[in-house]
Amino acid sequence: MYDISGKWTLITGASRGIGYLAARFLAQRGAKLILHSRTLAHTQRVLGEVKALGAEAFAVEAELSDLDAVQRMLRGIDARGVQVDAVLNNAGVQVAYRTDYLSTPAEDYTASFSINTIAPMMICYHFLPGMIARGSGRILNVTSGIRLDPQQAGYSASKAALDKVTIDLGSKLQGTDVTINLTDPGWCRTDLGGPAAPNAPESAVPGIVVGLFVDDKKSGRYLGAQHFTGMTLEAAVRKAEAEFDSPY
Repeated sequence: MYDISGKWTLITGASRGIGYLAARFLAQRGAKLILHSRTLAHTQRVLGEVKALGAEAFAVEAELSDLDAVQRMLRGIDARGVQVDAVLNNAGVQVAYRTDYLSTPAEDYTASFSINTIAPMMICYHFLPGMIARGSGRILNVTSGIRLDPQQAGYSASKAALDKVTIDLGSKLQGTDVTINLTDPGWCRTDLGGPAAPNAPESAVPGIVVGLFVDDKKSGRYLGAQHFTGMTLEAAVRKAEAEFDSPY
């Protein structure tokens, strides 16, 4: 199992929901945490909690729809001199539910792709060269199992695009100790998922982060978090490695 203790791990969208739970989980396993939200004020609670759990951590801010802000955030991380060994690209947006889906505006696509596809890939491209040079690293991009739902076309298309570029990029890393995989929390009762979702947010742990711990040099996996609900991390890693193969 990949040892994340002592490794700097960036979590986007860490102030609430799945990102918040992932931050606490990783803090308990010794990771050093870089906690992102749109504003530093949003991360005050989770920053205090992970520090209370013994984690070294700091917060960063960026509006992910603003690529200049994303680049400023990345330069700020670099300026601290920390070595980022793991990334959980968790932040995402579902911009609208269009009952009249044939009137979906173009803005649904541009907003969705900026936050759900372009920003996470810019983060991947920023940190991957260092991981490759060191011969070790983990990236998880949070996707969605949404399908057959044209009412949310911008969201579903942007997540499908994230799947595509993640899998394609993973083909270049396959067989190395730098991996990039997809994780899907399932439909959970978060701010994004809404109150009608069937799953509690806690059901996504440890599955939402299991891809950071797999250690068999495979990329491009789709790891549905609900397959690991209630399991220990160790059991979840064994299941992921045995039952979820890469697509290459």
